Amino acid sequence: MTPLPKRKYAKARQGKRRAHLALAATATVDCPQCHTPKLPHRVCKTCGTYDGREVIEIKSAKPKKAS
Repeated sequence: MTPLPKRKYAKARQGKRRAHLALAATATVDCPQCHTPKLPHRVCKTCGTYDGREVIEIKSAKPKKAS
């Protein structure tokens, strides 16, 4: 039979043990061209620019059909 703890551990000890497991929010910066939030050091998905120049061409959305 395996050894078992003699007394119940307090919930405060559990919280101290798991203190480093908290999730951190992802860091975002505003795009200097279109001012939408984007990940740092990556091409903006909205306007396609990086470091002041257009890197990828973004196609515009399809027009909606009138019913």
